Amino acid sequence: MVIDKSYPETTVDSKGRYQEMVDTLRDVGCRMTPQRLALLHILSSADNHPSARQLYEELRQQFPTTSLATVYKTLNVLKDLGEVNEMGFGSGDNRYDAIHRSPHPHLVCMQCNRIVDADAAPLSAVDRDLAASTGFQIVSHRLEFFGICPDCQAKGDTN
Repeated sequence: MVIDKSYPETTVDSKGRYQEMVDTLRDVGCRMTPQRLALLHILSSADNHPSARQLYEELRQQFPTTSLATVYKTLNVLKDLGEVNEMGFGSGDNRYDAIHRSPHPHLVCMQCNRIVDADAAPLSAVDRDLAASTGFQIVSHRLEFFGICPDCQAKGDTN
């Protein structure tokens, strides 16, 4: 299996994103089971950066016999192929972003764990500057801003 680690800077609508993931998995010889197709559909339209468990619970509504292992296997393949970004925060389940393939900043609520894509300038110039000044070959990066979302602020949950 050849893994493409390039990160295109463009995003597409959920239908186009779904088809991109299907095509990528087919290109590397993955079987396209109904469960896998349903999972790709959920991922391609999820703007809430779901955890594997959240994906599993949603998938089970349509396919009750699906296992959590099936979800993790598919997520790992997608991650290896550069089709999803995995975000781990040390506590709780990792979260997944399939809508935006390129690394990008996130805003993370410290109260409700909501994750929002930050609309920020691409960090490719920072990558190049760091690589030039340190000699590192930069493969990827993560940038998260932690705070309290407007909904939690309105509820008074600011601790």
